[in-house]
Amino acid sequence: MEANGHRAAPSQPKIGEAVLVNVPATTANLGPGFDCLGAALELGNRFQLTVLEGGGGRFELVIESSDGSHLRGGPDNLVYRSAQRVWREVGMEPMALEARVHLAVPPARGLGSSATAIVAGLMGANALMGEPLGKEKLLELAIDIEGHPDNVVPSLLGGLCLTARAASHRWRVVRCDWHPTVQAVVAIPTIRLSTADARRAMPKHIGIPDAVANLGSLTLLLQGLRTGNGDLIADGMHDRLHEPYRWPLIQGGTEVRKAAMGAGAWGCVISGAGPSLLALCPPEKAVLVAEAMAKSWEERGVGARTEILPLQKGGSSWSKAAEIS
Repeated sequence: MEANGHRAAPSQPKIGEAVLVNVPATTANLGPGFDCLGAALELGNRFQLTVLEGGGGRFELVIESSDGSHLRGGPDNLVYRSAQRVWREVGMEPMALEARVHLAVPPARGLGSSATAIVAGLMGANALMGEPLGKEKLLELAIDIEGHPDNVVPSLLGGLCLTARAASHRWRVVRCDWHPTVQAVVAIPTIRLSTADARRAMPKHIGIPDAVANLGSLTLLLQGLRTGNGDLIADGMHDRLHEPYRWPLIQGGTEVRKAAMGAGAWGCVISGAGPSLLALCPPEKAVLVAEAMAKSWEERGVGARTEILPLQKGGSSWSKAAEIS
């Protein structure tokens, strides 16, 4: 890669040219890994980005799901703003786009929906121009747009990723192991919780004992995930930085957590900023854990669906789509 982050000169796409971008959902934090640990899951959004006639500022959005009916097109849409970052980076004039989205990752549920939009905009715009930017540059842009790396990094790369800004000011990504005997169960309620509201609930400062406790928990959790040791996972899925302040924002959340643990989960934590919850358990307990979590929420008047999801290892991908003439 060249020093300016470009791999090749960008090419101007034709009107009607289109690409398909598949982006996985993510679960972030995993308890003690606040703003640095995230995993891609086998659930994803599919974006078809098509170049339209007209200049920059025209962005049309078609959502193929009732869950995203509140989402709108226009120049402020996150997909389009992310595409604009790519165009600015390579010195290309903005172009009109349509995004047709098959939405499987529900918005405002703590499963990285905004990260899928960012990655789709970056990767799609880059693909339409012949990939002038490498993945490392796309990763840098994605973190800058999102403001933290825990969702966008695994969304782009796949797997379980620990990301930190090093003393050299570079973002360093460590791909961590996830043992096949560790099963993820996600309970997704019908209620929503914005990341902004979840962040406002947190204190601006934390105590040293809480920081030290989280460092220890994160070490135990990563070792448990690497080896499949349920005892280490159970001891590692404890957080003092964000969860104590966010549980009160999730209707019935602590009761759902107790239900998951009672059904055999090693631990149950808030997925991202919530309100979805993530339980980790042995594969033979996954169905029981999923049923217990859904039932607990329903008993408290909250509709919910559960997903038993493998780790998604490949990250985001794109392919050419049929051109519109």
